[in-house]
Amino acid sequence: MQRRVSRHGSGRGTPLIPAGTALVLLAAATAACGGADRHRPPPARAASEAAAPGREPAVRTVPDDGARDVRPDRRVVVTAVRGTLRGVTVTARGGTGPVAGGLSADRRTWRSRWALQPGTTYRVAATGTDGDGPTRAESRFTTLTPAATFTVGDVTPRSGEVVGVGMPLVVTFSRPITDRAAVERALELRTSRPVTGAWHWTGAGQVAFRPRRYWPAGLRVTLLAHTAGVRAAPGVYGAAGHSTAFSVGASRISTVDTRRHRMTVRVDGRVVRREPISAGKGGRRAYTTASGVHLVMGKGDPVVMTSGWMGVTDRGDPRFYRLTVRHAVQISSSGEYVHSAPWSVGSQGRENVSHGCVNAAPGFARWFYGQSQRGDVVSVIGTTRSLEWNNGWGYWQLPWSAWVAGGALGRPVTTGPVTTGPVATGPVATGPVGTGAVGSGPVSRSRTRPPSTR
Repeated sequence: MQRRVSRHGSGRGTPLIPAGTALVLLAAATAACGGADRHRPPPARAASEAAAPGREPAVRTVPDDGARDVRPDRRVVVTAVRGTLRGVTVTARGGTGPVAGGLSADRRTWRSRWALQPGTTYRVAATGTDGDGPTRAESRFTTLTPAATFTVGDVTPRSGEVVGVGMPLVVTFSRPITDRAAVERALELRTSRPVTGAWHWTGAGQVAFRPRRYWPAGLRVTLLAHTAGVRAAPGVYGAAGHSTAFSVGASRISTVDTRRHRMTVRVDGRVVRREPISAGKGGRRAYTTASGVHLVMGKGDPVVMTSGWMGVTDRGDPRFYRLTVRHAVQISSSGEYVHSAPWSVGSQGRENVSHGCVNAAPGFARWFYGQSQRGDVVSVIGTTRSLEWNNGWGYWQLPWSAWVAGGALGRPVTTGPVTTGPVATGPVATGPVGTGAVGSGPVSRSRTRPPSTR
C-alpha cells in the first residue's frame, strides 16, 4: 500500500490529528499551534498517513507501492488526483542518479522517459499541492529479473574517433532483435548542429544510422543507447545502456573517373590533388571496379593480396598471384582498395589494367594513405558494375526513401544539441569526444575478402 499525504488540515494552522490520539495531546497541539508563525506554510503530513476516510489520495503512483516483478519497459507515472505536482524523484537502490522524466504542461502528471534497470528496486518520492496545502506520496517497487538479456556489443565509429563525412553509425547487439521498434526508440542521437537522418536495420542484430546528406564537417555526435530494460524479444531485456561519442573531420571527397583514368581529391570543396590512376580492367565482373559511393573502411601498410578470393590457389595457374602492397586504403568489403602500384605506373592515366583495385603511383598512394580516415568518400564513376548497398558501407547507394523504409519506425530523425528527452536511466558508459585515427597495420582477412591487383 502506498504511503501518502493528502493535505494539511485547516483552522488557524492546526494539523489534523489521527483518530484515537489522546485528548491531552490534542490540547497540547492546539496550544502549540496557537503561538505558531501564521506566515509559515503548513508542513505536509507524514507519508505513512492515509487520506481522509472515503477520499482518494491526492497523489497516485504507478507501479503500486510494493509491486514486484514489474516490467522495466513500463513507465513510472505519478498523477496529481487533486491539485498539481511540484516535483518527482525516482531513484534506484544503489543507482548513480535519478530516473529521467518530465512533468506535463499542466503539472498534473509526471512520466519516466526511458526503460528502467531490470532486477532493481526503485523509490518514488513526489510532492505537490492542492487547495488545502502541500501533498506528498512515496512508494517502492522492484523490476523483474529477465530470463535473458542483450547488450550493445559494438559501436562503429570508436569512441573518440574522428571520421569522414560519409561515415555511418553502426550499432551491433549481442543477440538478434525481435522488437526492433522498441530498441530503435531507445537510441538517442545528439549533434552539435541539427542533422536529419534515419536508422536502417542491416541485419537481425544490427542497425545503422545515416544522415540524409553527408555529415557537416566539424560536427560532434553523441549516441546514448537507453537500452537498459528495453524488451527486445519475449523474455529478453536490455542489461545496460551504452554511450559513445565521435566527431567529423574535414570533408574529404575523392572521385575516381575510370574512363579518364583520373582521381580527384577535394578537401572542404577545394581540389587538392588530381592524379593519374588505373582501375579494374573489366572483361569479367570480378575485375571491374564498382561504380558508386564507397567509403574508406580502413587501411593497412602493408597488405598481402592473393588470388584466393576468386578461388585460384594453385601456384601453377596463370591467374595465381600473391602480392604485398604498400599504402592500401580499403573502400569495400569485396576487396577494393586504393593502393600503391609501382608496376602499373606506365598504364596509370592511360588505361585500366588492375583486377578491380585503384592503382596509384607510390608518392600519391603514400599521401592518400596518410590523409585518409574512416568514412571518407571515394566515389567511382564510369563502369558497368554498381556497388551493392550492403557491400561494406555502401549505404549511400540506397535512395533516401529506401533507407528510411528500412527502419523499424519508418521515419526520419532530426538530431540537435538539445535533446527531446532527458538523459538516460541506468548505467550508461560515456566516452569523451577526442581525436582518433584509422588503425594502421595488416587488415584482417576474416572480415574482408583479399582483393586482386596487378
